[in-house]
Amino acid sequence: MTIDLTRRTLLQLAGASSLAMAAVAAAHAEGNPQGGGPTYASRTPMRVGMVTLRVKNLDKVADYYRDVIGLTVMERSSAAAKLGTAGIGLLVLEARPDAAIEPRNAAGLYHTAFLMPSRKDLARWLVHAASHRVKLSGFANHLVSESVYLDDPEGNGIEVYADRDPSQWQWSEGSVKMATDELNIPDLLSLTNTRVSDYARAPDGLRVGHMHLRVGDLAQAESFYHGAIGLDPTRSRNGAAFLSSGRYHHHLGMNVWQSQGAGQRDDAMTGLAWFSLVTEKQELLAAQEERLRKGGARVAQLPDGVEAIDPWGTRVRLLKV
Repeated sequence: MTIDLTRRTLLQLAGASSLAMAAVAAAHAEGNPQGGGPTYASRTPMRVGMVTLRVKNLDKVADYYRDVIGLTVMERSSAAAKLGTAGIGLLVLEARPDAAIEPRNAAGLYHTAFLMPSRKDLARWLVHAASHRVKLSGFANHLVSESVYLDDPEGNGIEVYADRDPSQWQWSEGSVKMATDELNIPDLLSLTNTRVSDYARAPDGLRVGHMHLRVGDLAQAESFYHGAIGLDPTRSRNGAAFLSSGRYHHHLGMNVWQSQGAGQRDDAMTGLAWFSLVTEKQELLAAQEERLRKGGARVAQLPDGVEAIDPWGTRVRLLKV
């Protein structure tokens, strides 16, 4: 297949007339109200494991993550689908055909961020997306990473990104420097053949690099995710906070740009059902559970860990792997 992959094509897919406009769109996707690879992210004491979404149209959404992101369908029934790569489950979709679509001003999912193993993999995926005329929301250089944004058929936000080498990340007094600059598309695409798509499926090393949530109050969110869960703050700006484990730039983003003052989420609606943070350290898991219970959080025991519920009803599974 020969692909017309020009800057104009990509800008059309992103609904923008210039790279600057695409960066502004990405700023909104990343949540700016002003308009190393996964091996590093996975070596940290905690990391994101799996994400579960409630969806109205299971077949349509499952096909999207299969065809657009390249995930493999590992299990599928009329009630749910499990997708992943290299035998590792990354995404579960639960069928809720009668559910209402969760509004964007509610607490819940902002986006799920799929981390490519390398910059070349991101370039290959971008060629794939262009060849299939996938609608994009924007793209940007965040200094620590390069990102492309899009939405699934039911409006669940997605980021597809590749990390820059951690040696290039700039830290100052515990805060990492991030921005939303123009993505150098020609430089990115120079890594691959732009005339032929060779992205048949997601690479084996693809993982969920981070989660970005809408919350109702940043102080409450930080008290839960930092104070109880134990993620460390890495950056805060303009109604958003970013946290991580092991000096990753962020495993979790949280913002109140659309959701300031949001109340309890409605489990009868679509959107994020739960996501997991996994660790290999039993002592870390035990400390998390103790802090959560002492803090009065809602905690349920699981065979391989615990499930906690954040102040807006989003479930977080803390699991030992």
